[in-house]
Amino acid sequence: MKIQNIIFRRTLVMKDKIFGVLQRVGRSFMLPIALLPVAGLLLGLGSSFTNATTIETYHLGNIIYEGGLLYTILDIMSKAGSAVFDNLALLFAMGVSIGMAKKEKEVAALSGAIAYLVMNTAISALISAKGGVEAMAANSTTSVLGITTLQMGVFGGILVGLGVAALHNRFYKIELPQVLSFFGGTRFVPIISTVVYLFVGVIMFFLWPVVQSGISHLGTLVLRSGYAGTWIYGILERALIPFGLHHVFYMPFWQTELGGSMMIDGNMVSGAQNIFFAELASKSTTEFSVSATRFMSGKFPFMIFGLPAAAFAMYRAARPEKKKMVGSLLLSAALTSMITGITEPLEFTFLFVAPLMYAVHCVLAGLSYMLMHILNVGVGMTFSGGAIDLTLFGILQGNAKTHWIWIVVVGLVYAVVYYFVFYFMITKLNLKTPGREPDDVEPKLYRRSDVNAAKAEKKAGGSAAVDMVSAMVLKGLGGKANLSDLDCCATRLRVTVQNAELVDDAMLKASGASGVIHKGNGVQVIYGPKVSVIKSNLENFMETPEAEHLDSLFAESEAETTVEETKPEPEQNSAPAEKAAGSGECLTLCTHMNGTAIPLEEVEDEVFSQKILGDGIAIRPAEGKLYAPCDGTIETVFDTRHAVNMTSADGVEILMHIGIDTVKLEGKYFEAHVSDGQAVKKGDLLISFDMEAITAAGYKLTTPMLVCNVDDYAALTPVAKGTVSVGETAIQLTK
Repeated sequence: MKIQNIIFRRTLVMKDKIFGVLQRVGRSFMLPIALLPVAGLLLGLGSSFTNATTIETYHLGNIIYEGGLLYTILDIMSKAGSAVFDNLALLFAMGVSIGMAKKEKEVAALSGAIAYLVMNTAISALISAKGGVEAMAANSTTSVLGITTLQMGVFGGILVGLGVAALHNRFYKIELPQVLSFFGGTRFVPIISTVVYLFVGVIMFFLWPVVQSGISHLGTLVLRSGYAGTWIYGILERALIPFGLHHVFYMPFWQTELGGSMMIDGNMVSGAQNIFFAELASKSTTEFSVSATRFMSGKFPFMIFGLPAAAFAMYRAARPEKKKMVGSLLLSAALTSMITGITEPLEFTFLFVAPLMYAVHCVLAGLSYMLMHILNVGVGMTFSGGAIDLTLFGILQGNAKTHWIWIVVVGLVYAVVYYFVFYFMITKLNLKTPGREPDDVEPKLYRRSDVNAAKAEKKAGGSAAVDMVSAMVLKGLGGKANLSDLDCCATRLRVTVQNAELVDDAMLKASGASGVIHKGNGVQVIYGPKVSVIKSNLENFMETPEAEHLDSLFAESEAETTVEETKPEPEQNSAPAEKAAGSGECLTLCTHMNGTAIPLEEVEDEVFSQKILGDGIAIRPAEGKLYAPCDGTIETVFDTRHAVNMTSADGVEILMHIGIDTVKLEGKYFEAHVSDGQAVKKGDLLISFDMEAITAAGYKLTTPMLVCNVDDYAALTPVAKGTVSVGETAIQLTK
């Protein structure tokens, strides 16, 4: 039994590792995939309006004609779009290298490009040695950037990207012997990639034809599966969305022989999406191949019509007093789905509260694929099925070539079906979709200051607000040291963590996430289309000193309640050492510098003025010196020396921050006179700073002193007012 348990646990660990790898692979596809909408727009417009049939249908011959200025511009657009699709394998080699590399991603991109060229050059040399293209199997070769090589499609690029990323992550910090040290570190990565992929090219020359034959037979089996196979494909494509593995699933159908092969204008083209765009660029296309678009056109009915109708059903089912609240959320998500085809914000709106609805949605989505196949709809797409792609690749191409009108017909039926099915499920099963949850469904897990962090987004310039939101995200993920890998796709922050138990879902949701998915050490945080901005801000925040000291930004709370406790009014004139009747012990903090004391609410920074980090006072300094306000221990002197954390002998956690946004000075003009862990006495000099230089650099010197664990006290009373000197009473705390 013990052995069985060990085997079972190891199996679970293995599954989690596989999921983590697949998750990273899937998200690494997003960078090259993100190019497709722009390339598709160029190719769609350019090819549509240089096509003789389109020109004749819309009577455009007088303004668009071969040799004319407008025709030339459109032809350039078409060829520019084709350049992306023709070299998609190279883009995947670079994009996957970037996505899978942990650091120094630009080096990985260069190494991916070099390795891809070297691999194909090695294959080309062997093709020549064998007797040239004529000696190879029919339609097994192609030309890539002028290099004759095997027809590997994006598989070749993915193979390079994954391999180069593995080499990069292992060797980008390598230290070589002194005589070769110049070639160490990141310089070693393109070198080792070149050597490795020279041999990979040789191996692939002999191995790929076998793999290609297997893929071809599997593709034939898929194509022969008929309408039922299309339905299953559609169900699986949607079902994998919550796990972030849908890119891994559909990409082989879109980009390899698994999605079919076709001879177009004398060239053999493999992959459903490649076939569609080759037909789009061809002047001889009279009707798009449904055997290719069956893997794409099914998205349009449920993305443009079905899911928005489901959103309307959720709105109608919401409680009257909450309809206004949830209406804007659902309307925004519905419009996003209709226009761009990005459905995850809407799908994740109900996925976590009503998984049964998502299961029904997957079945209906699969049926949509099958219906488009049955009705011979030949509309392709770049990456998703919104109104933009429908217009470019359906309407503009004409109904005779695409049969796009069936999308509207089926879509209208889908709108009715989605509305009534979802409304029935919500009301009859009492599903807690947005607007139907109880008023107290969200318990208060954090201090009021954590919840109010969202208000800081309105801060002028946005820097501190972004830092606070990023701090919440980083704390929710368990801190900087807990992160092994960080990236994002179209709507999700994708993270690999060292210890999954440190991830705080509630903190992440408080930062604006609509949901969190766990699978082993893989974590996906759903933010919607704004996720790329969140990721960039988080990466920037992780480079700041504050990222190393999250505990100074968020005080731990031992017991959380949904009702704020009533605090007794403090005695205004209590002496530092006296006991206030009924209020417990009274503690005193002294002024931390010479200058003019002001209320915290007057500080020119919302993070301080709204007391997000804690309560206290601020001083506009008269001299460039910061002193200890009490006896205690220095916890942290920030690397930039503009701020100090200390704990008093009585346990008061104190943050003193010299100036506003002075972290940007990176320590310039500041000198620390104490170090971490050092014991200090009241009045000891902590930091000196050049007031004139800092002011001349454009920074204000207002210096807050905050009590970060203010919730541990019954009352905090600011005492200092007006002109003050070091050592005067500044704050009184009542236990």
